[in-house]
Amino acid sequence: MNASKDIQPLIASLQQHGAGQARVALVLGSGLGLLAERIEKAKIVSYADIEGLPKSGVPGHAGRLVIGELGGVRVVAQQGRVHLYEGWSVFEVTRAVRAFAALGIDKLVLTNAAGGIARRFRPGTLMRITDHINMQGRQPLAREQRGAGSPWDAALGAALQQAADAAHVRLESGVYAGLLGPTYETPAEVRMLEWMGADAVGMSTVAEALAAHAAGVRVAGVSCITNLAAGISAGPLSHEEVMEVGRQTASDFCRLLEHAVPLLDRS
Repeated sequence: MNASKDIQPLIASLQQHGAGQARVALVLGSGLGLLAERIEKAKIVSYADIEGLPKSGVPGHAGRLVIGELGGVRVVAQQGRVHLYEGWSVFEVTRAVRAFAALGIDKLVLTNAAGGIARRFRPGTLMRITDHINMQGRQPLAREQRGAGSPWDAALGAALQQAADAAHVRLESGVYAGLLGPTYETPAEVRMLEWMGADAVGMSTVAEALAAHAAGVRVAGVSCITNLAAGISAGPLSHEEVMEVGRQTASDFCRLLEHAVPLLDRS
């Protein structure tokens, strides 16, 4: 696939809807879409009205693009994303972030719901992503795009921590492991991930971070620990639990990002 040609219709559609003036892009994961309701002077566009933007069928992903201001900064927020486990290709999963980069947006905040592996975490913990482990078996980059190092920007991470302190929100930090899904991990897989150094695990985010970084975008990320991973939790895992804890954590999550966006814009 010609990845550059693949995003041209989406770029044109985003420009038509006014996303080209945004300075920071946000991708809001499962149960975290409430932040979009805090965006001021908002223009809300259904994914169905944006050419080339795939729509998720997963509960908790509203499938809307919200363009407006957060903390006085022009932003564009994806209220929901698509996942590899839904059958989308790695190029389709990263289409939006690649289009944001082509529009000149150079800062991206990726958020997700994740299972907690680190024993210090409890449901509702917010974790700044410092690095990741790619266990999805997919790479969104062409051979000529390969590069060294982590896509997670240290200065943007420091801005997130500064925002958390100002907002009086507890923000942990750790390594996110991205798996393909759609099944939750087994206890044995969680023990393996813990041994590898992962603090949280989910089914998204990694491909977006790699593709955005390769396109010149600076990337930060926040995981909401919505459940303890298999073998650590007392009972079976469910998407309903993910959604409920996401709703319970929404206030802290929104305060964090409202404080963070102006700092990210200046970083």
